[in-house]
Amino acid sequence: MSVVREAALSYFLQKLFDKLTSLDLLKIFNQEQFDADLKKWKTTLMKIRAVLDDVEEKQVTCWVVKIWLDELEDLAYDVEDILDEFASEALRHELTARAEASTSKILKLIPGCVGLNRNYVTFSARMLSKIKEIDTRLQEIVTQKNDLELKVKAQGMTKTTRSRLPSTSLVNEGQVFGRDEDKKAIINLLLSGESGDAQLSVIPILGMAGLGKTTLAQLIYNEDNVDSYFDLKAWIHVSEDFDIVRVTKVILQSITCESYDINDLNLLQVKLKDKLFGKKFLLILDDVWNESYDYWTQLCCPFEFGAPGSKIVVTTRNDRVSSTLGTAKAYKLKGLSNDACLTIFIQHTLGTTDFNACPELEEIGQKISERCKGLPLVAKALGGLLSTIHNRDEWKHVLNNKIWNMLEGNDDVLPTLRLSYIYLPSHLKRCFAYCSLFPKDYEFEEKELVLLWMAEGLIQETKENKPIEDLGVEYFRDLIGRSFFQQSSSNESLFVMHDLINDLAQWAAGDSCYRLEDKLGGNKQFKISTKVHHFSYIRGVCDGITKFEDFPTDVCLRTFLPLPIKNKGYLTNYVSNFLLPQLRYLRVLSLSGYEIDELPNSISDLKHLRYFNLSCTKITSLPKSITSLYCRD
Repeated sequence: MSVVREAALSYFLQKLFDKLTSLDLLKIFNQEQFDADLKKWKTTLMKIRAVLDDVEEKQVTCWVVKIWLDELEDLAYDVEDILDEFASEALRHELTARAEASTSKILKLIPGCVGLNRNYVTFSARMLSKIKEIDTRLQEIVTQKNDLELKVKAQGMTKTTRSRLPSTSLVNEGQVFGRDEDKKAIINLLLSGESGDAQLSVIPILGMAGLGKTTLAQLIYNEDNVDSYFDLKAWIHVSEDFDIVRVTKVILQSITCESYDINDLNLLQVKLKDKLFGKKFLLILDDVWNESYDYWTQLCCPFEFGAPGSKIVVTTRNDRVSSTLGTAKAYKLKGLSNDACLTIFIQHTLGTTDFNACPELEEIGQKISERCKGLPLVAKALGGLLSTIHNRDEWKHVLNNKIWNMLEGNDDVLPTLRLSYIYLPSHLKRCFAYCSLFPKDYEFEEKELVLLWMAEGLIQETKENKPIEDLGVEYFRDLIGRSFFQQSSSNESLFVMHDLINDLAQWAAGDSCYRLEDKLGGNKQFKISTKVHHFSYIRGVCDGITKFEDFPTDVCLRTFLPLPIKNKGYLTNYVSNFLLPQLRYLRVLSLSGYEIDELPNSISDLKHLRYFNLSCTKITSLPKSITSLYCRD
């Protein structure tokens, strides 16, 4: 499966540019020795970044391009590791010099004491070797880029997305279930006078992809008392392309039932104003993505001439859109009940509303419908998938497979969900993909996830110098607002991802994230690729796994969330003998909840460590070597 991650990688490369530009820490070392190489890296990486838009289009049809992209991503991680080593060594140098200076006035008179010089020579030799290796790989990637004829896209060109069928106002009410209360609530908002004498009221319907926002709007649009309440009605499928001329023309044509060949916005808006003047109208703007207040106010100019009580209903999956456009509080659509999902599933599978014709399928059918997690679009798609298959074994196969894989050929569900990811800002793409480490139904805290993002360097600093943790909270809430996270039904302070959103995160992460429980064979064996950078587990599922030597010796993990190793003696040996020497590039390490009462001195080998969780362990003191861990972030 092709992974759309060019924007995220582009952002990652930008982070590297910033580090390469602001490496004042090199002043501590012999700057001339490293500076030329690092400047060359920056120039080369900038040229590579410029072709990523072309990569996005070509990797879909050319597997060689995708391999090139994988190699570039691995290289970018390794470059960041080297830059972090510079930062760590610079901080160690600085702190050591301060300590020595405070204990001996004589050292202040000696330029570069013996201890510091010895450490510098060792560090310098090691770094020069690594830089030479990076240079070789970087040159190979540049050569491959030229061979693949990747080109810089013209500025201003937008990425193409697979076109989707536009929605219409028509709906088969006999195939809609579980939305009666939502329908009543929206109709009450449309027909009530809560907006007072306001000339225009905008009511957003907010929810994740596949939840049934469009279907609810269709039900409302075709209601008899709504039809009689308004003088004029129009349905407009807006989608990602918020073209004011196109939208204005469609509204005008819907109201007048006439076609217009003109593309002059002024002429179109003047005509629309005349048609709306003094009339109470209802507009449905379906699937809106635009967040620009200026675009919205420009579109609304003719609407202000309608009669008081005119309404606009907007369907969107983004609360930023709803807050920009809405004059009323967004109506947050929730998932359907299991019973409603089951009815939709049966309707599209058997053409009825019960299992009377196929009672042997009822138990499995109920379990399949539960996997829809309240999404009617998924219930409909799975029903269609099984509409010609009434075999119990086939249904069991569907039950035990990933929904994402089952719907791979579906032209409705997957493009709808992927679009949510594609239109994420690049800084949120990597943060969301990182969440693929969480198992399905896993409840997580906002603060905990923000700390993990911080440790992995996924949060982009701003010119305003806002605290990184505050930025992380903004990222988190933005993902909530875009319907990627939702509040847990059992605890308001915790959050979860819908199963399909979880699958989407795995798709976005590609090979870089590895959830152990998804990979285990019946004999508890697993294979891990050198492409993996983040590793997690489910407590209990992985019990009994002790042969971590199965990891490739050259794997460079940055995240290692704890495995359930219950023997404290083994865990100490494991940390000493495997984790530290083999996973020395870790940013995130959690040993929370295990029977361990001490750490080995070799913990100091984890120079890149930024998140270290020892909560709920029996550790009462840390080894002295822990003081040699440095981090500027």
